Amino acid sequence: MDDFRHNHCLLTAFLFGLFQALMPLAGWWGASFFSGSWLDVYGFWISFALLIIIGGKMIWESLHPDAVCPDPDEAFKLGNLLILAVATSIDALAVGISLSLLGSGIGVEALVIGVVTFGISYLGVHAGHRLSHIFGERMETVGGIVLILIAFTILLEQGRFF
Repeated sequence: MDDFRHNHCLLTAFLFGLFQALMPLAGWWGASFFSGSWLDVYGFWISFALLIIIGGKMIWESLHPDAVCPDPDEAFKLGNLLILAVATSIDALAVGISLSLLGSGIGVEALVIGVVTFGISYLGVHAGHRLSHIFGERMETVGGIVLILIAFTILLEQGRFF
């Protein structure tokens, strides 16, 4: 079981770190294509919507455990992790665009972002696994609430309110 959990931690951390590092690189590289485009205007709304949907789904599933598959490995399927990794890193694309327009470098910055995200994600999944034995289904509720809070943080960082 420990190896299996370790693999979940590694896969999640790898994907989150990878996307958090690649998105600023893509934004920096593609600044001439994306600057002033729909992504600058709506990118944070896309992140917001994805995180609200995923967080809401997690909360709903935690409150209706009989309506979902009891297999905890479902959360660690590649497709689910890719959606979360993209949803949490779209705003990093805008950061890359901004750094490019400011004439700043991106290589070291992207590497640091990726490594830090990898470490935090690994520890988060590991801690979540350990705490799930104590808190049970409530951990999925907490995870959903955290994703929704991240979504609203994106709005706050953009200075956008309803």
